[in-house]
Formats: sequence, structure tokens, C-alpha cells
Amino acid sequence: MTRRKIEFTNREGHTLTGALEQPDTGPVRVMALFAHCFTCGKDVVAATRIASALADQGIAVFRFDFTGLGGSDGDFGNTNFSSNVDDLLDAAEFLTEHYQAPRLLIGHSLGGAAALVAASRLESVEAVVTIAAPSTPSHVQHLFADQHCDITRDGQAEVDIGGRHFNIRSQLLEDLEDWSSRNLVATLRKPLLIFHSPVDAVVPVSEAAELYQAAMHPKSFVSLDNADHLLSKRADADYVAATLAAWASRYLEFGDEATPTDRPRVAEDEVIVTEQDARFLRGLYTTRHEVLADEPESKGGTDQGPTPYDLLLMSLGACTSMTLRLYANHKSLAVSDIQVRLRHSRIHAEDCQDCESKSGQIEQLERHISYKGNLTEAEQQRFLEIADRCPVHKTLTREIRIRTEGGQEE
Repeated sequence: MTRRKIEFTNREGHTLTGALEQPDTGPVRVMALFAHCFTCGKDVVAATRIASALADQGIAVFRFDFTGLGGSDGDFGNTNFSSNVDDLLDAAEFLTEHYQAPRLLIGHSLGGAAALVAASRLESVEAVVTIAAPSTPSHVQHLFADQHCDITRDGQAEVDIGGRHFNIRSQLLEDLEDWSSRNLVATLRKPLLIFHSPVDAVVPVSEAAELYQAAMHPKSFVSLDNADHLLSKRADADYVAATLAAWASRYLEFGDEATPTDRPRVAEDEVIVTEQDARFLRGLYTTRHEVLADEPESKGGTDQGPTPYDLLLMSLGACTSMTLRLYANHKSLAVSDIQVRLRHSRIHAEDCQDCESKSGQIEQLERHISYKGNLTEAEQQRFLEIADRCPVHKTLTREIRIRTEGGQEE
């Protein structure tokens, strides 16, 4: 699993901070967006563990701090449930533009309620998962019920939630009340998976029952026996991730059936390159292997794989190292730890004394070979000469003809 820090700007101009968990190898099968619980943050245990486990199964997960929480800008006191929904929509727009459009929305506690609303407004989202979510956002008011009168009278009050102090303002209460009578799943029309613990002391399981009854099929319920509200036990978070991935594979079609990001069919003597996002991320496939290619963030990419020139140098370096090893073994030379260091650059033709071109720029590949051994001076010279016999080296220095053909697919 690879974790990348991400920042984006919401519609209010605030910079929100998030983390994108991605698979270490292979393409991203599905992009998921995670909404955390009320006053929590992207780094709450449930979010980090579930995201990490899903990334290991090919599901990239973007989790971020809502406005005014964690590393995100803004004043929490000015936020409400509606602004949380807006933040989710803005995050989805960012993912669509820079990575992949989210196909899966996951929400924990009040984040689950926000995910239900956001999913109904996002065409790209094909399935929704809630974890310990209330049936209406107004349920969260029990967390500051003792200060309700003070908030209403004075317009705001300091509230202790989970040992942390937050400034709760009357506009939050008004927004929650506005949502209290709305059926969050009435217009969802998308597969829904509900996780809830029968012993949840924060949001009772009866809230899950109301959600389930109101939702249209396909819908599923999974009981998290003995789990607490925050899924603080690793086993509970891992169970949610494993069950979620299995369920999602049925509705998002990233299992056995082909999707645009699945492995293509590759013939024995060919390589296929596919798009993994709308920018530079590409999947490179042979019959049995796959790797990603990308560009660094400074050039508009996501830096999830080597650049095309990196791959070119890797090809030359790997071939060089293999050729030298074969030669050393054949000649019984005591050579170990062969290392090939390469660099690509462009130089002016007039600066190159032994080049045929005398004007313009020339592509230059620098190759430095190091190794451990006890070779004579003659053996060392011959060893370096053998590097030029590498098949890839020969290919690059011969006349090359590239034929291009193709056309629009129906």
C-alpha cells in the first residue's frame, strides 16, 4: 500500500488535506471516497485501517479532513452537515480531474449520512457503504444535548465531544433540523451495504434498521458483533474491509468480469499499454507481468510509476547487467554485486566530438558500471566492452524503424 498526501481547494476556498491510499502493485481497480465521523478526521483508526486494507485489494481510497478539522483550513464552528456534503462533492470533483472518478462512497457515522446524500448527486458513484451511520443527521444532536439551550440562547457554546472541545453554533442545529425529516436513501437508487454493531453505544443499531427499511434493493446488512462505534479493534476494521471488497466486486464489476482498468488480454510476443487515469498514469502489460508508468507531480502526473525515459533506462540497465552476469559466469570471473547506474540527458551536437550530427541536440544515455571483484586490467577492460553487446544496447544504436497503425474503435 502506498500513501500519498493530497490537498485540494473546496468551493469556499479552503484548502482541505487528505490521504490517498493506493495499491503498491497493479492498477487501481476502483477509486473510493471515505467520509469520516463527526468531529473525527481522516486519521481516525477506522478510516486508516479500512483504507489500507482496501488498497491491498486494488481499491484506492481517498480520505480527507472536513473543513475546520485535522489539517484542513477553515473554522469548524462555521460548518454543518450541508457543508460536509459539499466537501465530499468537491473531493469527488478533484479525484475525477486528477485521478479517477470515485465509484464507491464509504461513510462512517455522520459521514455515512453525508455519503448517502452525496452519492445521490454523483453519477460516477455506483455503490455506497455506511458504517455505524444514523438514519438522519439530526441524531448527532445527542452529543451536545446538555448545551442545546445555551447554543439556542447565546448562538453558540463550547462542547466537550470525546475529550475535545468544539465551538458549536446555532447554525449547525438549524441545519441538522432541516435534514431531520428527510429520507436519505429515498433517491439513492444504488446498491447499499450497511455495517452496524448491535452494541454500538453512540449510534444504536435501530438507526441501521431504519436505514435498511427505507432503502430500495439491492441492499445488504452486516452485523459487527461486539464492535465499538469507532471500530478501534483492528480485527473489526479488517473484517469490514474484507467484506466490503467482496460485496463491492459484485456491484462494481472489478472481479472476474472485464472493466476498463482490468488486465487486458496480451499475446505472447507483445506489450499492451492502457490508460489508468485521464492524465499520465498508464498500465503496462505482458502476458504475465504488469507495471505502472507515470510522470512526476511537477509535470502534472501522480508519480505512481517510472516515467517513459526511466523505463527506457531500466531496460538498458537490466539488459546490461544480465549480459555481464552471463559473461562473468561463462568466464568463471570472480565478480559480484554488479550495479549499473544510468542517466538520460540532451547535449548540443557541437559539444560531441565523436557524433555524426553537428547541429541541434543529441540524446545522451550515460551508463556507469560498478562491481566487486579481483580482475586484471585487461579483464576489466574486456568486461566493460561486453556491456556494449547487450541486445538492448545494440537495438538502441542500430537503425530503428517504428511502424504506427491504428484507428478509432466502435
